[in-house]
Amino acid sequence: MSLFYDARIRAFLYQTIAIGAVVFVAWMMFSTASANLAKQDIATGFGFLARQAGFVITETAIAYEPTDTFGRAILVGIANTVKVSALAVFFGTILGVLVGIGRLSHNPVLSRLMLAYVEALRNVPLLLYLLLWYSLIISVFPPVKQAIEMLPGVFLSNSGLVMPAMRWASGLEALVIALVVGTVAAVVVTRVLARRRIATGKEMPVATIAAFAILLPLTLTLLSADISVSLDVPELGRFRLTGGYHVRPEFVALLIGLTLSASANVAEIVRAGIQAVSKGQWEAATALGLPRSRTLKLVILPQALRIIVPPLTNTYLTVFKNSSLAIAIGYPDLVMVSNTIMNQTGQAIEAIAIFMAVYLGLSILISLVMNWYNARVALRER
Repeated sequence: MSLFYDARIRAFLYQTIAIGAVVFVAWMMFSTASANLAKQDIATGFGFLARQAGFVITETAIAYEPTDTFGRAILVGIANTVKVSALAVFFGTILGVLVGIGRLSHNPVLSRLMLAYVEALRNVPLLLYLLLWYSLIISVFPPVKQAIEMLPGVFLSNSGLVMPAMRWASGLEALVIALVVGTVAAVVVTRVLARRRIATGKEMPVATIAAFAILLPLTLTLLSADISVSLDVPELGRFRLTGGYHVRPEFVALLIGLTLSASANVAEIVRAGIQAVSKGQWEAATALGLPRSRTLKLVILPQALRIIVPPLTNTYLTVFKNSSLAIAIGYPDLVMVSNTIMNQTGQAIEAIAIFMAVYLGLSILISLVMNWYNARVALRER
C-alpha cells in the first residue's frame, strides 16, 4: 500500500487504467461492427485498396488512370487536398498580413474597409461562400462553345481556365534536384552573409548572390542533362477544349473560399500581435529616425511574431480540415474520393478510418513544423 501513496505510481496506474479502458471499448466496437458486417456478407479489411478503381477523377495532382487501384485513387485525393490547402495557407497568410496591417492604418477609410472585410468573412459560414464563388464562376463566364481567348492558346469559360502546358518527356527530375540544391545553397549563403554583416558591419549584395546560387545549378543542369519537353497547346473544339492545363472552377472556388477565410483569421491574429508590442518600441524607433514602414518591418513585426505564431498554427489546421467542404462543390479531395470508394466497395468503416488517419497525420505534421518554428523565434532568456 505504501507504493500507492507515491504520486508518480498513482499517476502511472491511472493512465494505464484509462488506456486499458479505451482499448477495451475500441476492441468491443470493432468486434461488434465486424460481427454485424459478417452477418450481412459485407467484406472487411483493407484488401480492396489493391483492386482496380474504375472511376474517373476530374482533377489530379499526380498521375492517375481509371485502371489504377483504389489505393492510388486515395493518394490522388490526398494530393489534391494538400495542394489546395497549402496554396490557401500561402495566399491567405500574405493577404491576412496585409489586411491586419491595414486595420491599424491611420487612414479611417482603409481601416474601416479592412474591418468590414474581416467581419464579413468571419461571421458567415465558409460553406455558403464556397457555394457563392462556385455559382458566380459558373454564371458569369460563358460556356465552352463561346470560350474567351484571352491570349493565344489561353481560353476562359465556365468550365475553367485552359492554358498551354509543358509536357516533360525526360529531365524534370534533374531540374527539381538542381532547384533543391540551389535553394539550399542560397539559404546557407544568406545566413553566412548575415552573420558576416553583423560581425563586420559591411553590406553585401545578398539578393544577387542568393539568386546566383539558385541559378547556377539550374544552368549547369540545362546544359548537361538530357531534357526533353514539349508545349501542349489547347484547342477549342465544337463541344469542349482539348489539351493544355485545365484550372477547373471547383478548384478556383475552393481556393478562393479557403484563402479569404484564412486571411480574415490571420488578419485578426496579426493585428492583435502588433498591438501587443509595447508602444515604447514605436517611440524608440521614431526617436532613431526610422519611418513607420521600416519600424514595422524591422522592430515591431519580429517581436509580434512570437505572439502571432501559436494561434496561427490553429488557423492553418483549420484550413486543412475545412478543405473537406470541397465535396459540396465537386472538387475531388480526399473526402470525395473516399465517398466514391465507399459507394463502390461498401467498406465505409475502412474508408472513413483512412481519411481520419490522413487528417490526423497532416494535423500532427503541421503542429510539429509550427512548434519547431515557434521555438526558433521565441525569446530566449540569457
